[in-house]
Amino acid sequence: MARTTRTAPPGAVTTTSTLVGTTTVEVRRSPRRRRTVSAYRDADRVVVLIPARFSAGEEREWVARMVARVEGSRRPPRGDDDLGRRAARLSARWLDGRAQPVSVRWVPAMRTRWASCTPADGTIRLSRRLQDFPEWVQDYVLVHELAHLIEAGHGPRFWQLVGAYPRTERARGFLDGVSAAAQLPIADDLADDLAEGDLGDLGDDPVDELAEGDDLAWPPAAG
Repeated sequence: MARTTRTAPPGAVTTTSTLVGTTTVEVRRSPRRRRTVSAYRDADRVVVLIPARFSAGEEREWVARMVARVEGSRRPPRGDDDLGRRAARLSARWLDGRAQPVSVRWVPAMRTRWASCTPADGTIRLSRRLQDFPEWVQDYVLVHELAHLIEAGHGPRFWQLVGAYPRTERARGFLDGVSAAAQLPIADDLADDLAEGDLGDLGDDPVDELAEGDDLAWPPAAG
């Protein structure tokens, strides 16, 4: 495939599309990056974010390296039964077992949410975008949604409950970093995760991948 580059104003992110093996790759050069490289899967392509100062040779080296890591990190997703058992364990450990959902399940990737909870019927839904994130991030999302079964809003009482999970702030930063790097239209953290009924927010079903390497930083900077 021939390389195609989108023009951008000076100092802005430039985007180039190319092909690595059979994988479509979008390379984004950002002047805001200095030494960090990030990569993730977005539907049928891999997006690699690199510093604008990289030479053509450095770009080829890092793109090949990151695509290999993203493609090699794909794991079969766990099912809803496993998710339900995890939710029960997390509720028992961090919420004194007070949150007892009726169902916990994976759903196709949502356009503006990582997860949602409907306190009225005790259901929790997690976006499949989360399936390849670190387990401690998934656990935070579960604890967050479980806490809504005890406290529906996002007030001080709610955050006191969620704060029992020790990696809360780190996980929140991780999710915000992913949203910024991937330019996802997802609300800050999980601020828009309460639902009153059936979701009208389901989109296509991409699975995001994260690759970590020798000098990679997390969370990634936007662009």
